[in-house]
This record gives sequence, structure tokens and C-alpha cells, in this order.
Amino acid sequence: MIDRAGLAEFLRHRRESLQPEDVGMPRGQRRRTAGLRREEVATLCHISTDYYSRLEQERGPHPSERLIAAIAQGLHLSLDERDHLFRLAGHHPPPRGSDSEHIGPGLLRIFDRLTDSPAEIVTELGETLRQTPMGVALTGDTSRYSGPARSLPYRWFTDPAARARYHPEDHEHMSRVFASGARNLATLRGPGSKAARLAQRLLTESREFADLWHEHEVGVRFDDGKRFMHPELGVLALDCQTLLDPGQSHRLLVYTAVPGSESYHKLELLAGIGAEQPMPA
Repeated sequence: MIDRAGLAEFLRHRRESLQPEDVGMPRGQRRRTAGLRREEVATLCHISTDYYSRLEQERGPHPSERLIAAIAQGLHLSLDERDHLFRLAGHHPPPRGSDSEHIGPGLLRIFDRLTDSPAEIVTELGETLRQTPMGVALTGDTSRYSGPARSLPYRWFTDPAARARYHPEDHEHMSRVFASGARNLATLRGPGSKAARLAQRLLTESREFADLWHEHEVGVRFDDGKRFMHPELGVLALDCQTLLDPGQSHRLLVYTAVPGSESYHKLELLAGIGAEQPMPA
């Protein structure tokens, strides 16, 4: 059963404890509100201001699990806080672990400050959860997919267009990396896991994946850098720095270029393209 009073109080407390800069928003001038405004929280959670306001006022319909998950993410809640929010709303908390898509607040705080770099947060299956505008400018909006296609390794073997943003000379090695990673995850997570189901699906849909799978390669990794093919800027040779959240198996990927290099100057041009992209909430 929903605890409307407890839910409203918790939401107000969390909203008032956050500042705009904590969630990657501009502060603006003449700010009198303690913490975030209700409309700012609504924007972060992808819901209407009216709906969110009614929750803080102990009114409105019973919020769904999906909506509570969006609010938990928008308010940058920890896992314990997320679970508490679900219980206040009368729902069982989602499972934790490798299949969870709730991004930890620490990783989000770092991500929110990467406005001048191509960056993304991905699951262990290569599902994009967040991208910076420059990240979208570099690889396209990879958060728009649904179903198995959310996974880059799945798209790599089933959709020829998925390879267009990567240098053709690197395709063979990338295929080996994805097949090796799929085998490792399927073994690590065990039969019946999401990783195992994805591998089984690829075995039936991709001859290339099946051939690589039966080579039993493990531990094949990317080099320190990646070469991207941009439709306007051409080749960008970028270093990829990875920050792992071990509790959630999420990775923050940040792409940089050697100062003074051709790719460094192309990143400056990419920033102009990225400025036209809205910042994911």
C-alpha cells in the first residue's frame, strides 16, 4: 500500500537537498528555491510538473514502478534510497546486480560534469543508459534502441549499420572482442541469465558470431584507443578511459584525443555539433 505522506515528505526532502549543479543543470539568477524546483525535477524524471507536484502534495494516482524508477534516477538516489522510494510507493524494489539499470549517484555526478567530452554510461551488455551531447554527436543516439538491439554487440552482429561508425580495419578485431566478451559474461552470469540468453540468440541469428563463439576465445580486449568514422569529420582516433561501478556493473566511457593531434582538433569541431544535442536528463 502506498504511503502518500511518507512518499511526499521523502520527495520534498530529496528535492530540497539537491542543487542544480549536482544534477548538471545551470543555476541561473535570482534563485530563491531551496534545492531544485519542482519543474526541474520533473524535467530530470521525464514527467509533467503537475504530476510530480501532486505526488509531493499527497495527491494523484498510484505511481507505476516505471515512473518511480524514473524519479529515483532523476533525483540521483542511491540504491538504498531507491529501494526505500519503491516501498513508500507500495512496490517491491527491483533486483540489484548486473541486470539493474539504476545508475549510481557517484557515477552520475561525474557524468553530469563531462559536458566537453564524448562520454556514455553502458551496462555490461553494451546497453547505453546515458550519453553526453558530444557522445551522441560521435556515435549517434545509441540509447534509442529497444529489446536485444539495445546491446551494441547484438547490433554489431545483426545490423550492418552498427559498424558504420567504426574504422573498417578494426571490424575483425572488434568482432572477436564482442564474441569473447559474450562468452565470458554468459559463463560468469550462468545459464538462464540475460547474458546467456543474448548469446543464444546471436548463435541462431549470426553465422559470424557462431563461428567466433566456437573458437572459445576469452580475454580478447580492445586496444587503448578506438578509431571512429564520423560522417562529417572523417576518422577520429580517440583514447577510451573507463570507470567501473562494480556494484552495478556499469561503465562510464570517456573519449579523449592527444592534445595537438588531428583528432584533437576534430573533437573541437565535434563540440559544435554536440552543442546542438540536448543533454540527457
